[in-house]
Amino acid sequence: MSLRYAYNTNGLTSHRLDDAVALLADCGYDGVSLTLDVAHHDPYAPDLAGRTRRLAGRLDTLGLASVVETGARFLLDPRRKHHPTLVSPDAEDRLRRRGFLRLCVDVAVGLGSEAVSFWAGVPEPGVDRDRCWHWLVDGVRDVVGYADRHGVTCALEPEPGMVVDDCDDWARLAAEVTGLTLALDTGHCLVSGRYEPAAAVRAFAARLGAVAVEDMPRGRHEHRAPGEGDMDFTAVLAALTEIEYSGLVSLELSRDAHRADTLVPAALAALRRAEPRPGASAKLKAGMR
Repeated sequence: MSLRYAYNTNGLTSHRLDDAVALLADCGYDGVSLTLDVAHHDPYAPDLAGRTRRLAGRLDTLGLASVVETGARFLLDPRRKHHPTLVSPDAEDRLRRRGFLRLCVDVAVGLGSEAVSFWAGVPEPGVDRDRCWHWLVDGVRDVVGYADRHGVTCALEPEPGMVVDDCDDWARLAAEVTGLTLALDTGHCLVSGRYEPAAAVRAFAARLGAVAVEDMPRGRHEHRAPGEGDMDFTAVLAALTEIEYSGLVSLELSRDAHRADTLVPAALAALRRAEPRPGASAKLKAGMR
């Protein structure tokens, strides 16, 4: 089984979306991780349904599958990064986040996307974590229920420092929300430290709804290109191959838009080199600066 790779558009913000997806197709990617944002398929701009139909046609022509990502920094509030969240203290703020996630589901329906990936949020100072957990469960149930009615897979991504910080936190949430899948960013495993990346792939194989891979220095939440951190890519890709993971495997390199022209093809080449083969090295050394 061949793994299928995608690239997150948050690392292509210097490109128009049409140019970005053409670049991915020309370089040999199988799909796009589409971060809905002010520059790329803004869900609050006019004629969302029409624009989604046109984008679906474009992706179909290029042979690209898709996953919808929801990590835009200032889409909902131009003055506060990632605000509001599902654990914001104000109920109206939480409803705004839910509404955005429902829009993302609508886009996923229109594109025929494999999943919608989202996250919990960071508790605000002084707010009780038990209250945050209650708000989170309530919000995630709403979003997953909406997605389920529309035939869309919802995958929640553990993020270092958030209410759902690692895979064990996700498992606790999934026990309370039927139908929730895991958006596993293997780089985050190097930060949280409870699971090695390949071990997380195997432990949660049956519940994976989306997967991201990128390099990361152990203990630091810094998304880096393959070969620039401590990720054992061969082990991770071997685990994904072993469990016969058929979804897109995405790269998220949001700080590297300035070098996307060279990084987009180089990153894919590095992943292909790291795919398990007899006698392959256990550690990727790509050196892609």
